[in-house]
Amino acid sequence: MAELIGPRLYSCSNCRNQVSLHDDIISKSFHGRNGRAFLFSHAMNVVMGPKEDRHLLTGLHTVADVYCGDCREVLGWKYERAYEASQRYKEGKFILEKSKIVKENW
Repeated sequence: MAELIGPRLYSCSNCRNQVSLHDDIISKSFHGRNGRAFLFSHAMNVVMGPKEDRHLLTGLHTVADVYCGDCREVLGWKYERAYEASQRYKEGKFILEKSKIVKENW
């Protein structure tokens, strides 16, 4: 009998709460607070902190920290607004740090 295989997922490395789909990765060439990070089009089972302006490597952005919906571990941030026209493609997207997520169903 064939084993059913679901979508490839990323989960919180602390509690294994599923937070994003592999298919939602836009880029793996980002950097977070703790090293490599991925840019995702969507995230799930997360909660957002308050919006704040931050000077990042690519300029000034309005961002909100992203926390695991179960254990409240900081996983990354959501781009709410980019002030540079060349960076506006990030608006509404999520940065999840590689050190904070693990692969599931691979």
